[in-house]
Amino acid sequence: MNRVDLNNDLSFSRLIYGMWRVGDDTDTSPEHVTRKIQTALDQGITTFDQADIYGGYTAEAILGNALRGNAALRNQMEIVTKCDIVAPAGRYADATVKYYDTSRAHIEASVEHSLRDMAIDHIDLLLIHRPDPLMDHHETGAALDDLVASGKVRAVGVSNFRPWDWKLLQSAMKNKLVTNQIEISLSEISPFTNGDLAFHQQQGDALMAWSPLGGGGLMTASGILADRLDAIAADQGVDRAAVAVAFLLRHPAKILPVMGTNNIERIARISDALKVSLDRPTWFKLYEAALGQEVA
Repeated sequence: MNRVDLNNDLSFSRLIYGMWRVGDDTDTSPEHVTRKIQTALDQGITTFDQADIYGGYTAEAILGNALRGNAALRNQMEIVTKCDIVAPAGRYADATVKYYDTSRAHIEASVEHSLRDMAIDHIDLLLIHRPDPLMDHHETGAALDDLVASGKVRAVGVSNFRPWDWKLLQSAMKNKLVTNQIEISLSEISPFTNGDLAFHQQQGDALMAWSPLGGGGLMTASGILADRLDAIAADQGVDRAAVAVAFLLRHPAKILPVMGTNNIERIARISDALKVSLDRPTWFKLYEAALGQEVA
């Protein structure tokens, strides 16, 4: 498994296992979750993506039940988590509205919750989950810098930020933001032309892609794009998902797809995307189908 350096101290597996649906599984036992983790690790997938809000603020604890007392397993993993979304669920059940909170107090409290729930002593990467219209970038930036200095967080980044949001927060920080996790897929191709990919590619930032299969829609879709995915998949001996992910891997911006499934057999096939070879014309055939027209 290829790896991507986020900074001098932290590298991620090129493919990432996303745990946003771990609480939806009928079996959330430590044994079953450990099996999912081990299936990913067996392929060289060492990076695992979480967020405090996943599963209504339960997913981190489900992971923690598997990691509690299992230092050998934890030491093979890089754990990503996110904070700043407050929704009326779990520990925020009394919230009267969904909102974002990038205050120092909230970020620090969220990190403490995440460390405790996941039964770990540090977070490898902490992301601000959504841009906060009320963000005081000086306060947020200083809080993130202090968390890195404390050793509770190894590196920090953002999710769903546009270039101007990134620049604002970065301007108030000593530590470099190391990644932006955004939606990119054949179902969401706007980052290829709206400046998001170009901005981070120019800076040499690694990008994480959430929902690389379009929330599963690409797996059930029909039409020209589906036909082209299936034709490439049949030719290369993989499934449609592997081709859709390979489409992202082909881009020079070093996109890190975040793959989420509770099915052990599907987890075992995540790395099939690395077997797919897409030359430039084939890549553009998929891009054209996603656009719904020829490129100009």
